[in-house]
Amino acid sequence: MLSNIRIILVQTFHPGNIGATARAMKTMGLEHLTLVNPRVFPDDEATRLAAGATDVLENAHVVSSLDEAVQDCVQVVGASARLRSMPLPHFDEPDEMAQSVIENAAAAPVALVFGRERSGLTNDEIRVCTHQVSIPANPDYGILNLSQAVQILAYEVHRCFRKRPDSGFTYQTPTQATPPSREQFGYFQDHLHQVMHKSGFITQPHARTEEQLQALFARAEPSRRELSLLRGLLSAVEAHLPDEPTPKE
Repeated sequence: MLSNIRIILVQTFHPGNIGATARAMKTMGLEHLTLVNPRVFPDDEATRLAAGATDVLENAHVVSSLDEAVQDCVQVVGASARLRSMPLPHFDEPDEMAQSVIENAAAAPVALVFGRERSGLTNDEIRVCTHQVSIPANPDYGILNLSQAVQILAYEVHRCFRKRPDSGFTYQTPTQATPPSREQFGYFQDHLHQVMHKSGFITQPHARTEEQLQALFARAEPSRRELSLLRGLLSAVEAHLPDEPTPKE
């Protein structure tokens, strides 16, 4: 589905913006970049700012017109900060745009089009689009860098994609975040019980202190690594406790 989504940059002036766009795309799983009459490409500055997304640059298509770039697309969304008088469907929120794009990309190519750094898309280029989208921003300063705009819309598209039950997306979970087994948590509770009693922290046999502390650790949901650290702390405290007196015969 994401492979059917195309990012198109029209007459980009600064090659660094092309590289930063490639980076923004790759972080969101988008790979297809089309450049319409870039001032300079390829360029070392584009490669430098791609920061590991050079494969997106190497596979980029360079064409001479926006019409050529979108001829096989079923939906073309032009990103524009300025509303034009043309009666194109307009997405007020990027997430609404993303929902529509993902649905269409399930079956055919779609495109997100971004204009020049200073002036955006022309009226003629907007006419090539099927929809417009704007990024809500500070009305007193709504200026976004080209790659920032790409990043925002690409994120919304990826967010919409990963929420679909058929996306197959798996959230990354650090190994150390694996929760402990009930047996491991039971060992920790037993160890806590021993140290609290050996240290004299628990003096009242009917106090609920121990129960409250165990509830606290249960609510905290420590990982296996964190539980191991806590047990290490208990062992260090235990090592400094005086030995229990030997009972007299």
